Amino acid sequence: MTNRRLLTGVALSLVASFATAMAAELPRKAPDLTVAMPAGKPVHLSEYKGKVVAVIFILTTCSHCQKTVGLLSKLQTQYAPGGVFQVLASAIQEGAAAAVPGFVKAFNVPFPVGYNDPMTAINFMQHPPAVGPHMPMLAFVDRAGNIRSQFEGDDEKFFGPQQEQNLRAQIEALIKEPPPAAPKSTPKKAPAKKQS
Repeated sequence: MTNRRLLTGVALSLVASFATAMAAELPRKAPDLTVAMPAGKPVHLSEYKGKVVAVIFILTTCSHCQKTVGLLSKLQTQYAPGGVFQVLASAIQEGAAAAVPGFVKAFNVPFPVGYNDPMTAINFMQHPPAVGPHMPMLAFVDRAGNIRSQFEGDDEKFFGPQQEQNLRAQIEALIKEPPPAAPKSTPKKAPAKKQS
């Protein structure tokens, strides 16, 4: 009986340790993600510094991804005119470069949708490489360029019936924060006069 309790305790400790090791560090500085575009130059996350950015990794055939892109399209249209919000999407399935144009047209997407290899998304999200991700993967980046929250498709609390309200709450909370302070410039010293 004691051995069984000990083994159960060890197993629970290992599961807890694994879950802790799997958790992404939040907040963290967002890497400068580069998203390839089917036609045109790549888009860099750093182009949107000063805005709240929702970065979403999708599969174009995934119904959860399609629904989330639809909701983000609505929110992009609502918040983008204020110049404080941007969505950036990246498809990560095999053949994504060919699939993206049809996806954008079918869903009338008003924000950039490009593609990356899956490992780029895994690294960006700090997702454990040995565990398959649940799609979509969504990260919210604040105006200073920090990933403040992130979610995967298996998170029923986020992607469930209240999904639109949850997306809106994340966006509005970050928009309400003051913009990052501009770096202070140090006054230049006048050159020393030569003495004769």
